[in-house]
Amino acid sequence: MDNIETFIEKFNEAVDFQEPVAVTAETKLEDLPEWDSLAALGVIVMFDLEYGKTITGENLQKASTIQDLYQLLG
Repeated sequence: MDNIETFIEKFNEAVDFQEPVAVTAETKLEDLPEWDSLAALGVIVMFDLEYGKTITGENLQKASTIQDLYQLLG
C-alpha cells in the first residue's frame, strides 16, 4: 500500500485542480475549492485503477478528510 504522501499525489492527479492546492492528510474535503461531483468521480476512478478497490459515493460522503479516504485502502 502507498504511504500517505504518495496517496496525496495520486489524489491531486485524480482531482486535477485548476489551481495548485496544498493538500495534507488533515485537509477537509469540503474545504477544497473544487471538491464537487466530478472531483469525487475522479477519486472513485483512482481507487479502482490505482488500487483495484471499489468505493462508492456513500464512502466519500462519510469521509471528511484526505486521511479518511486513505484509510479506505486498509
